[in-house]
Parts: sequence; structure tokens; C-alpha cells
Amino acid sequence: MRIAVIGGGPGGLYFAYLWKKRHPDAVLDLFEQNPAGATWGFGVVFSDQALEFLRADDAETVDAITPRMESWENITLYLRGEAVALDGVGFSSIGRLELLTILQQRASAVGVTPRYDTLVQSVDDLKGYDLIVAADGLNSLVRRGFEGDFGTSLSYSSNKFAWYGVSKRFETLSQTFVKTERGAFNAHHYRYSSSMSTFLVECDRATWEAYGFAYKDVDQSKAVCEEVFADTLGGRPLLSNKSVWRNFPWIWNEHWSFKNMVLIGDALHSAHFSIGSGTRLAIEDAIALVKALETEAHVTTALARYEAERKPIVKKLVTAARTSADWYAKFPEHMKLDPVDFAYSYITRSGRIDDSRLRAMSPGFMARYEASKKDAGQP
Repeated sequence: MRIAVIGGGPGGLYFAYLWKKRHPDAVLDLFEQNPAGATWGFGVVFSDQALEFLRADDAETVDAITPRMESWENITLYLRGEAVALDGVGFSSIGRLELLTILQQRASAVGVTPRYDTLVQSVDDLKGYDLIVAADGLNSLVRRGFEGDFGTSLSYSSNKFAWYGVSKRFETLSQTFVKTERGAFNAHHYRYSSSMSTFLVECDRATWEAYGFAYKDVDQSKAVCEEVFADTLGGRPLLSNKSVWRNFPWIWNEHWSFKNMVLIGDALHSAHFSIGSGTRLAIEDAIALVKALETEAHVTTALARYEAERKPIVKKLVTAARTSADWYAKFPEHMKLDPVDFAYSYITRSGRIDDSRLRAMSPGFMARYEASKKDAGQP
């Protein structure tokens, strides 16, 4: 079987690596429009649970990645100068470019030779391939060319965000909420190396309009964010990498394949950055697709199996991501709460964590939360 993979991000690279490793004689070509060392953004996050899912299928890759990761056990929220720790919420992070480099090396070791700086203009350029794996991201050429056939839906969150980096180490995955005279901001920040952190700034549309960000260039916007989060940044400048204001895009496809084309990762679905599952979903899509292709004798039945088995899992995560994003859409209102009540609202926002699970997962925080209720005379 001849396979073409479009996109050299985590999903495309991982599929190519896994397929070639298991089928050394397979013909597989990977096309990536950017140079090998190019990427957007800074660090990516994996929950402890996500790493365990990956370890079950490919312990070797997890063992290659984890020594390069930064890990912590708490989330810290900052509101009105008070810090609230949510214990027992384990995460790890790694620079996006470093992750890509590791996956590139693993793909190369099994015989994959990606064609970088190669833009596929049309799927007509890929005639002769039995399967086309579209791992080409949010702006997927394959998906956009056949949106009606894939049953594509696209909408956008109302909040605005800009993805920066900063040469400062944050001890945990943290979020700082700041109210100004013209609105409210939130920064998601976490280290992805010993000296570098992601610093994603978010605000609602009313705040974005009040600051006139639509008429500010990248440097002017960055300067405003540096001023708003001066205390958090400790005087460090923000670093930009295509750090323009964006609305988060919600992408979903009812049909995951059409003819000999199949979607994985962000080309197929998007999950809000507040639950940190985008890279995990792309890699797990690749694993599921490989398994389906190995189980079924024909491409058509394999693609149907991939969708049938994987879609319910993805839909559950995407639903949780939407619920999380809904909380962020109203975060200025939530900021009126007492810091401990605010933290409780935050950690239970997706609907997947109830009090019983929270007591087991974060006993320190729940003791503080329940003590605050008792002091307030609440049951």
C-alpha cells in the first residue's frame, strides 16, 4: 500500500513513524510545507493520564520524550494577589520544537524521509497513492477541498488569545487573572524547559475592543500584555512567534474519511487549549488509524473502523473542552468570586470532576475549600 501523509506536525510524524516501524517495506511519503525547524507556538502540555495512554501503546517513544519534559503536581491560580494551589493535578510539558525534533529523529530511524519545504497544492498531485492521511492542521487543504463530503462544521469562540513565550521559569502550570480599568485578562503560563515558559494571554471581546487591539500591531499588543502582567512577568519581556490575536476555532467533521482520504488531529477536530489535549488527540488518532489499517484487509473498511472506534472517545473529550471553553467565556464574571470559590469553579468547570473525585485527587485544596464553607456557615 502506498501512503501519502500531508503535514509534519506531531500527528503526521507519529503516524509515519508508527506505520514505517511496523511495515519497513511500506511506501510512505510525508509532505510538510515548512522547513524542518519551523513551528508555531512554544510549549505543549500533556496530563499524566495522557502520557499513560501513550505508554500503553508505545513505551519507547514516551521514554524518549519524558527525560526532556518538565513536570509538576499542582495547578496554581492567582486572583487579586492571592494564590490558590490545586494539588494532585499532574502535568508535563515540552517545547513544541523539541517534541517535533524527537519525533523527526524517531521517524528517520525507521526509514521515513520527510519532504520538507514541499507544499501540496491539490490532492490531484497525489494520484497513485492508496491512502492520503491529512494531518495538515486547522487549515487543512484536504478538509477544505471536500468540506461537504466530510460534513465539516466550523465556529469560533468569542474570546481572543495570543500565544507568547517568556524566558522565566514558573514552578507549576499557573493561571493569573487580572482586572484592569478597561477589562479582564487571563494568562495561562507554564514552563516547558528549565528557563522557558509558555505565556498565553486571553481576554473577552469587550476587553479586546476596549484596548483597541484590532488597531495595534504585534509589538504594540505585546507591550500592553507586558504592562498588564508586569508583576507576573517580573520585568521579563514577552517573546513573539506569530503571536497575533486569534479566536479559537471549533472544527468538527461528521465523516472522518472520503474516498481514500482520512483526517487526523486538528484537521479533523479541535479541542480548546484550556484542557491541553490537542497534541494528545493527534497522536492517539494516529495510533487508532494504524490499528484499524492493520485489522482490516481493505482501506475502505479500515477507515470506517477507525471512525467507529475512535469517534466516541474524541467526542467525549471535545465535549469536555467545549464546556471548559464556556467557563472561560465568562471568566470576568467568575473573577468576582472569593479566590477559593473561584478555584472550585475552575477545577469543576468541565463537569468531569465532582466533590468525591476532587477529595481523592486534591485533598489539600478540598480541605481548604470545605473549611471555607464551614467558616461561612454553609453545610
